[in-house]
Amino acid sequence: MRVKRVLSSAILADPSHLDDLKLAASKMLGPERRAFQAMMALKYCAGHPRQAEVVFGWSRRAVELGLHEKRSGVVCLRAQSAFAGDKLWEEKHPEVADALWALARSHSQQDPTFRSTLSFTRLTAAQALKQLRAQGFADAVLPAASTMAEILNRNGYRLRPVLKAKPQKKSQKPMPSSPTSRTRTSHPQAGRSCA
Repeated sequence: MRVKRVLSSAILADPSHLDDLKLAASKMLGPERRAFQAMMALKYCAGHPRQAEVVFGWSRRAVELGLHEKRSGVVCLRAQSAFAGDKLWEEKHPEVADALWALARSHSQQDPTFRSTLSFTRLTAAQALKQLRAQGFADAVLPAASTMAEILNRNGYRLRPVLKAKPQKKSQKPMPSSPTSRTRTSHPQAGRSCA
């Protein structure tokens, strides 16, 4: 069986147009790319994935999947993106994380200038681990000290000394017109002469 050439005359007339379509598809990823490839296969190749493979150099399986997604309206996601990667420590051990947040809140203070939403704390990672062990949590569920520091930083608790707001001084600055700000010079007396 021979594949019919059903290309639009517009794409054959201008090879730079073909290069532009290839470039556009190369900049996209996943479902977006497959949807674009399916639209171009429908427009220029009458919906034939093999013809799109010949003309554009795209994988016919990807074009075929894009056509199925377009027809059904269901977008296929890779299982790797849904199930890959390790969970965060907070998600693995929520009861220990709740105890850690309560501990961090008790040792933290809002930025005294109120310029940011960060909470500054005196609680170090080693001290947090020590206090969590004292609360009865096993070493198996507690992370290393470096990981504990990352967990605290990731959740908005920065290790800094807690500062108190410094009040503004109430003293007035001397003004140029006030008598205390002038330099005192002695005026020569009129009756004396230098001889």
